[in-house]
Amino acid sequence: MPFVKVQKNKAYFKRYQVKYRRRRQGKTDYFARKRLIVQHKAKYNTPKYRLVVRFTNRYCICQIVYSQIDCDRVLASAYSSELGRYGLKCGLKNYAAAYCTGLLVARRLLAKLSKGVEDERSLEKLYTGDEAVSGEITFDEATLSETKRKHFVEEVNDDVRPFRAFLDVGLKPTTSGSKIFAALKGAVDGGIDIPHNEKRFYMDEDDGDKKIYSAESMRERLLGGGVTEYMEHIKEQDEEEGTNNFGKLFSSYVKEGLGPENYQDTLLAVHKAIRADPSPKNAESVKARTYNADGSKKPNAARAKSLADKPGQRNRTKISLSQRKARVSQKKAAFARKAAALLADDDDE
Repeated sequence: MPFVKVQKNKAYFKRYQVKYRRRRQGKTDYFARKRLIVQHKAKYNTPKYRLVVRFTNRYCICQIVYSQIDCDRVLASAYSSELGRYGLKCGLKNYAAAYCTGLLVARRLLAKLSKGVEDERSLEKLYTGDEAVSGEITFDEATLSETKRKHFVEEVNDDVRPFRAFLDVGLKPTTSGSKIFAALKGAVDGGIDIPHNEKRFYMDEDDGDKKIYSAESMRERLLGGGVTEYMEHIKEQDEEEGTNNFGKLFSSYVKEGLGPENYQDTLLAVHKAIRADPSPKNAESVKARTYNADGSKKPNAARAKSLADKPGQRNRTKISLSQRKARVSQKKAAFARKAAALLADDDDE
């Protein structure tokens, strides 16, 4: 029998160290996270900001996050589910929607940082980004010669530099043409300086096997070119075969009146609407919207309306702690009165 060395011996278990919880769950790449948040100790209280891009089954989420010793703090956030306010109510996870969400979080962040600031020092006014959606990748040549680093938003004021962040992709593979980089392009066009290059954007195939970057193709993709092309292909198939696959595959688009003829114009209108008003729907916090100053809960008008529409369903409304205690004391008093009455009847007998 060959010799087999025992690896998991007593010394192994004495020195065993449990990995971080989110590493055990497979949620965080701590090798990448350390490089995104750690910086020189002399830069006290100067956080590294991250553009965090995540995708759910239906939506795209973009956040500007910075780390502190206790937890991560979100400076600004945008969700593709908000794009309905700006005119895009379907297709909220594709390449074009990711670009819109990145643009929204960038303009929202700069507007938040510019509150109460003069126009000559306002990030929102100074750094408007690329309003034409050109697909071009430009950087400040003067800054490159001085600092040896590319800055993709040109510095227009020596006192107020552009807001700089770094892309946080999480566990998603950084393949060329991924929607993550569409969100990055939207944030850069919105006025945030994020280090990147064209190697991970949508690439065209040349005559050989090599792929090349084309600003025109990138612009077409950002304006829904891939979706429009597929729509036209399905429509042609339906005309040839007499089927209705377009109505099945793009039912939500048909419901909203979107098609290959007006999809690009709709996206351009969404970009314009985002730049006009990037503020979130609710200016106050969830707590302020839910509770009064004394701690009691505000009546929910939407819930009251839904209950009125469904008279068969009557769920008891939630009560505050003080109301709950008063209700218990009333029950105790009623029980005590009832017990006293029974004792009085027994004495009479």
